[in-house]
Amino acid sequence: MVLAFQGADQLRRFGAEIFTVNLVGVGILREMGVLITSIIVAGRSGSAFTAQIGTMTVNEEIDAMRTIGIDPMDALVVPRVLALMVALPLLTFYADIMGLLGGAAMATSSLDITFFQFTRQLYAAVPVQHFWVGMIKAPIFAFIIAMVGCFEGLQVTRSAESVGVHTTKAVVVAIFLVIVIDAVFSIFFSVIGV
Repeated sequence: MVLAFQGADQLRRFGAEIFTVNLVGVGILREMGVLITSIIVAGRSGSAFTAQIGTMTVNEEIDAMRTIGIDPMDALVVPRVLALMVALPLLTFYADIMGLLGGAAMATSSLDITFFQFTRQLYAAVPVQHFWVGMIKAPIFAFIIAMVGCFEGLQVTRSAESVGVHTTKAVVVAIFLVIVIDAVFSIFFSVIGV
């Protein structure tokens, strides 16, 4: 909604309000849907992974797993990474739909663009490749978030303070890496013409 409102405000000066649909479609599908979802997931799941594994380290459960022959990577890290690599694309798809519906609601209420006009312009002006660009990023961002969360959890020392420090570090590092990798993707897709 915010993207539609701000875009319409600028495009209104040129009598090009209908292109707000293009702005919302490309912005949500390529960047905003996956990026905002990844940031939220990094804050929620990345921190949870660190806190869970870190607490297990403090309680010496990781050492106990190693003693009985269970590899913590196989038991704790791999399932979390795979689960997030499945969940984040699904959440990104949901975010894309909600973002487009929010843009349509704003366009309908403030621009006198009907929902039918919005969907027709979206279909005509925004190719499906923009959707796939965002969806390709999702599992890669999920891998980064999960690996950072698990890595920081395994770095925890035997104190509660260390759990807090590494949990905060996991969120900050994951968000930073997601933004940097997103910038690299933007440059890459621009170079190859997608």
